[in-house]
Amino acid sequence: MARIEDYRQIIQKFLKSHAEFENTNSDIESQILCDTVNDHYQLLDVGWEGLKRVYNCYIHLDIKDGKIWIQRNMTEVDIAQELVNMGVIKEDIILGLHPPYKRPYTGYGVA
Repeated sequence: MARIEDYRQIIQKFLKSHAEFENTNSDIESQILCDTVNDHYQLLDVGWEGLKRVYNCYIHLDIKDGKIWIQRNMTEVDIAQELVNMGVIKEDIILGLHPPYKRPYTGYGVA
């Protein structure tokens, strides 16, 4: 259970660092959504770009069965490598955005 709490903190720190980096338009707000009860974490951009509504989920991470699942990555950041650099065990990262048959070849965990 202590490891899961560590992972929650690592994910929140990771999302905060990218929310600060991503926001370049004052009419678009970067939002971090952290559901620590069900372990869902997202980085969103919400706002307006001229007359166009902006609502984008750039990063979506979950914790399931003690492992961090990368569900969405619409950035150029290697999220898995950054999480490893922050102390996450490589086998505890599941690339959920890849089909199950590819996961054994990624060098990360398999679910």
